[in-house]
Amino acid sequence: MDLKTTLERDNITVPDNFFHNIQKFKEHLFKWNKIHNLTGAKDEKTVNAFIYDALFPVSFLPSAKNLLDIGTGAGFPGMILAFALPDTQVTLVEPLAKRASFLQFIKADLGLLNVTVVRKRVQDMDPQIFEIITSRAVSDTNMLLKLSENFRDENSKLLFYKGERVFDEVNETMAHKIIKTKNRHYLLLGEN
Repeated sequence: MDLKTTLERDNITVPDNFFHNIQKFKEHLFKWNKIHNLTGAKDEKTVNAFIYDALFPVSFLPSAKNLLDIGTGAGFPGMILAFALPDTQVTLVEPLAKRASFLQFIKADLGLLNVTVVRKRVQDMDPQIFEIITSRAVSDTNMLLKLSENFRDENSKLLFYKGERVFDEVNETMAHKIIKTKNRHYLLLGEN
């Protein structure tokens, strides 16, 4: 099943230019990856799985004016979310120069006005409040809560892309919801 069919099946709505942007993103990713080794996703099937994985939360996230993605890597999930949410200002934080350069290139090539690339560690950024904070494959939940302290308030939502161990990283004192799919558990914090 192709990406478009899968998104339609799961009622995930994306803007008209989404598939054009995804196609360009994938073309550039495969080229850059040969030289710079940006991600372990080396083939179309794996990259499509990563894209779907990044996109699935669009089906349950509230709309937001801004979003911070901690440790974006090659663009998962932050850049993919930026394609899907053109009305949300998305800040991609990535300390590795080769990955930050790739993200900056994608932003320029596709003319993405809703994307800001920050080449530094999140703990070195100036404090600013975001409505949604995301992170995938960066650290455990407690460390992510610490890293995001200067970027959230009581209304912020945190979305962490997790695996099976997510259940060991939360407790009943946290206002949270775990959304399970076949290959991923999404931890949503800040749900009242």
